[in-house]
Amino acid sequence: MGKSIKWLAAGVLCATAFGAQAQVNQIKVWAAACANCHGTNGRAEPGMESLAGKDKDEMLQKLMDFKSGRKPATIMHQLSKGYTDEQLAQISGYFAAQKK
Repeated sequence: MGKSIKWLAAGVLCATAFGAQAQVNQIKVWAAACANCHGTNGRAEPGMESLAGKDKDEMLQKLMDFKSGRKPATIMHQLSKGYTDEQLAQISGYFAAQKK
């Protein structure tokens, strides 16, 4: 019975790791939508705002302000409405973790 529990525990750990990797991949997919304006991995071309390495909380606040209409925009208010608050927090975290 001891070996069965060890194999079960190993299986659970593998499934958890796979689930975590799937979540990371999903966040990358969401963040890829930002690349047209903000560059690959948040490193924008001159003239656009880079997101890489920015403060997560400040970035999230901007996104929430776009979503609510408090911050005017040409397109960001529409794009931000396509994500849940949790998804916006995860996207902010992703860009904050990128090197400038």
